[in-house]
Amino acid sequence: MRIPFVKMHGLGNDFVVLDGRKGALSVDPERVRRIADRRIGVGCDQLLILEKPQGEGDVFLRILNADGSEAEACGNGTRCIAELVMAESGKSAIVVETVAGPVAASRAGEERVGVDMGTPRLGWPEIPLARDCDTLNVPLSLGPLVVPVCTSMGNPHATFFVDDAEAIDLATLGPRLEHDPLFPERANIGVVQILSRDRLRFRVWERGAGITRACGTGACAALVAAARRGLAGREADVVLDGGTLTIAWREDGHVEMTGPVATSFAGTLDPSLWD
Repeated sequence: MRIPFVKMHGLGNDFVVLDGRKGALSVDPERVRRIADRRIGVGCDQLLILEKPQGEGDVFLRILNADGSEAEACGNGTRCIAELVMAESGKSAIVVETVAGPVAASRAGEERVGVDMGTPRLGWPEIPLARDCDTLNVPLSLGPLVVPVCTSMGNPHATFFVDDAEAIDLATLGPRLEHDPLFPERANIGVVQILSRDRLRFRVWERGAGITRACGTGACAALVAAARRGLAGREADVVLDGGTLTIAWREDGHVEMTGPVATSFAGTLDPSLWD
């Protein structure tokens, strides 16, 4: 059986999209890992599966990390799926359902999509952390990374502030922190350099995917963390390895993310990746 797919990306955070709306797709972790493998498969940070909406939304989005684990939320992936569904439906605004809840998305210009990522969760049980902590100053350190801010944007993030984001060895520090006992569901690990009050440099180790060129929920968590620390205002450009996202923590408490999306190519999966 050959399964059609579309390859998309948001700032280089790349996805293989499968459409399961007409028939359920049985995707186990081993299949995900084969498809995501950049040597033998299509290659991606996350596998995205479109499913029939479970509520009043336009589509349900299931998010699977490259290691086969399931993620609750993915900002760049949601923007890509919104672009795809808006293009096929002719709508300029839709609602994407996710495990973390519904996400409103709308066009924000040529190949640009904005999404309302909802309100950040700031309490330690909501993130979740393994014990009672002040989430603005979490007692966790490893090498040059000390005392992060922890936030949930539907998935857990630990944001560390550093003088030089480029100098941090995320490939070494990221996996160790991701699996720290403080994070019962693991965590995305971000490092932020403050360039100005409205411009942040952000790099990320994504839970289940490793270093990626962009992470939408991570960029949202970075802006929230910087604003909580008084290091930035409530709106900023967040500069990632793959480009720039505009993040606004609105007065109503919701976090809005806007940025570009792109389709790379389409094809069908070879049976060796599926069987």
